[in-house]
Amino acid sequence: MKIELDIPADDVMLKGDIVVPDNSKGLVIFSHGSGSSRLSPRNRFVAYTLETQGFATLLFDLLTEKEDLNYQTRFDIDLLTQRLVKATEWLKSQQDYKQLNAGYFGASTGAASALRAAAVLGPEVVKAVVSRGGRPDLAERVLESVKSPILLLAGELDTPVIKLNQQAFKKMRCIKKLTIIPGASHLFEEPGTLEEVTRHANEWFLKYLYRYQKEIEKDFIK
Repeated sequence: MKIELDIPADDVMLKGDIVVPDNSKGLVIFSHGSGSSRLSPRNRFVAYTLETQGFATLLFDLLTEKEDLNYQTRFDIDLLTQRLVKATEWLKSQQDYKQLNAGYFGASTGAASALRAAAVLGPEVVKAVVSRGGRPDLAERVLESVKSPILLLAGELDTPVIKLNQQAFKKMRCIKKLTIIPGASHLFEEPGTLEEVTRHANEWFLKYLYRYQKEIEKDFIK
């Protein structure tokens, strides 16, 4: 069942939708791209699929309606990161959600704020990060600081983003993986490509969010 939330972040309240299945395997917090919102059909598709696999999901607006009218604010990665950190900390303070391991799913520029927030909060709070068609280059200064396992997903036809992801991948000093989705463009509009995104994301979260400690220890031993 979806629950509507008002999430406090400094002096504003952010609108969010959370779904928590019984016996949840973990909580995936979505960080959408600039100009998008919690109503993003692609992120909602991914969220619904993760919910069917037993993960709780939170989709929320990183900006208020008024703030979203400002084009520059939409691309203020520092502000978006701050909002994501605040929302995560608030959730972890709530009795209903604090027991759930948390991870991030970042899309487009939202991947940058997800990576920056993961660097701020550390792997004790953010257990795993998945980036879809992301811009990790916008988080370049913290890439070496992120210790959470990171999965980068890019579309085969999205050549500029592939190059940016490859460059960022080399700078990461954590458990990491870069996967190219065949036949996919930046928005993953081609038949079956978004389903491939959800499959890879589910596997990553299952491994590093749900079974976190055992898998981390095993992969560092390798």
